[in-house]
Amino acid sequence: MKLKPLILLAVLSFFSGSTWATEYIYRDLMANTLTSPTCAAEPQAITEASKPFNLSKYSKRFCQSQGYGWHVEKIKDNGKAVCVDCTGDKSGKQCHLEDVVVTCKRIKPGSVGMLPGKS
Repeated sequence: MKLKPLILLAVLSFFSGSTWATEYIYRDLMANTLTSPTCAAEPQAITEASKPFNLSKYSKRFCQSQGYGWHVEKIKDNGKAVCVDCTGDKSGKQCHLEDVVVTCKRIKPGSVGMLPGKS
């Protein structure tokens, strides 16, 4: 007997649009990563600069630089590797990625009850 009201409550909450409606604000950013601190041969320096760990770390920094609440949605373009000669006595190259395109997202204010008294 108590099962019918529970099923009705579950069906109503499943089909209500306001409980699942979270709106996001999206922003595309283009930025460059920093050069690697070590000098290496050019192919090795390029692979070091374009590691997935480095790419995800810098894309997270790009989105966080926009302010509170910004997160990485996806990395649209990995950019291109640019290498420069090492300075001083060292031989080899230091590489970084230029024109990395990242899509960032943030919850739209007021869409999930962030403003008290507003619906």
